[in-house]
Amino acid sequence: MTAQPRIGLLPLYLELYDRVRPEARPNMEAFAQRVADRLSAGGLVVERAPICRLEAEVRSALGVLLARDVDLLATLHLAYSPSLESADVLAGLGLPLLLLDTTPAQCFAEQATSDDLFHNHGIHGVQDLACVLRRCERTFFLAVGHVDNPVFLQEAVGVARAACTSRRLRGMKVLVLGDEFTGMGDFAVEPEVLDHALGLSIERVPVAELGARCHHLSEKDVAVEARIDAERFDTTGLSPSILNDSNRVGLALRALLEERRAGAFSFNFQSFDRRAGVPTVPFLEASKAMARGIGYAGEGDALTAALVGALLHGFGDTTFTEMFCPDWEGGSVFMSHMGECNPALAAGRPKLVEKPYAFGDVDNPAIALFALEPGPATLVNIAPGPRDSLELLAARVQVLDRGPQPGFPDVPHFWLEPVDLDLPEFLRRYSEAGGTHHLALIKGEHMESIAALAAMLGLKAILLGK
Repeated sequence: MTAQPRIGLLPLYLELYDRVRPEARPNMEAFAQRVADRLSAGGLVVERAPICRLEAEVRSALGVLLARDVDLLATLHLAYSPSLESADVLAGLGLPLLLLDTTPAQCFAEQATSDDLFHNHGIHGVQDLACVLRRCERTFFLAVGHVDNPVFLQEAVGVARAACTSRRLRGMKVLVLGDEFTGMGDFAVEPEVLDHALGLSIERVPVAELGARCHHLSEKDVAVEARIDAERFDTTGLSPSILNDSNRVGLALRALLEERRAGAFSFNFQSFDRRAGVPTVPFLEASKAMARGIGYAGEGDALTAALVGALLHGFGDTTFTEMFCPDWEGGSVFMSHMGECNPALAAGRPKLVEKPYAFGDVDNPAIALFALEPGPATLVNIAPGPRDSLELLAARVQVLDRGPQPGFPDVPHFWLEPVDLDLPEFLRRYSEAGGTHHLALIKGEHMESIAALAAMLGLKAILLGK
């Protein structure tokens, strides 16, 4: 499920001001709390440190914040604060760093007074600190604007969600069932490379192990899952035996994921057959797993599966998908896959249908069919590059208002329209950048957050259309 990012808020101030204007301290405390409240209203868990003026106070406060397991540290200049009281400590910090460049007053014009100046010159300290951090090559991010401006809050929340996503991705365990799709090379990366670049742990599981688990499931567990399905999906017209087969292999897979504490998984549908003891392919469970916040990608693609899992954790409402067919005339692209799509993105109640299956010796699986909620979205791809590098690609898109079409009765499908480029140029730039044919789609516009995520992971960001 989507996490609430935890942000450590570090208010900075000048010790001199406490000596010469002690009466100003209550207003500074009130502003720090005002900012904390705004961040909380944006969906963040805020751990606020005391106001810090000297390096020793900064060190002490950071020790407390780190013990509270924050994803991100945010500085807040209540007024001017000399950079050298905090820069060395912040430069050595292992967390992403956000500088909040904001003030209490919305307007500072002809009517302003010297008292207003005292309470609204925090940007002075931001500039000092940002310069010093850049000189020591410390990556940092900025949220800039008035504290009550929704854009300022959106910037801060976006960086916090990127930090939460980055933390989730690093060190994730990914289960791969069966073998990769033979000859499919775009996402093929050696496990050692993924471990070195992202700390990903890849565990291969024979499909026969899943088959053995299927035989130990009770009929009661399968029946309970069918009753739950009838509540969240339209199951009318679907044979109970087809649903039970899908749920039997799905529950076995779910138990395996929980037991191994995996954040993502992938499987090659060609590895599933009766000799392995599985009744069908767990397409339905792949969809359900994404709705629970577990990452997924097809064909043994551990890299994209991990990306989907991390995005689900940090941003929610994410699904695995592929670009299939261009509509040159309409300027859109048809998105689909064999049977997997996150039902949390559905515009209405998903319908479970039987999928005729000719790719292996198993029964027909059940899949969830639904229209995606139309509106803005962000396509994200993690692309292997030269010399074992990885790059993060992103593009703004629009999910079109098209429900399931009769020509595709047994595969998830929808259409996307690129926002910043026409379709030929979008596809040209995507392939010039080496984007793979496996992608993640996040509901909403998150381009700047994806750029921040790339920086946190030490990857190059390629924002198509920017």
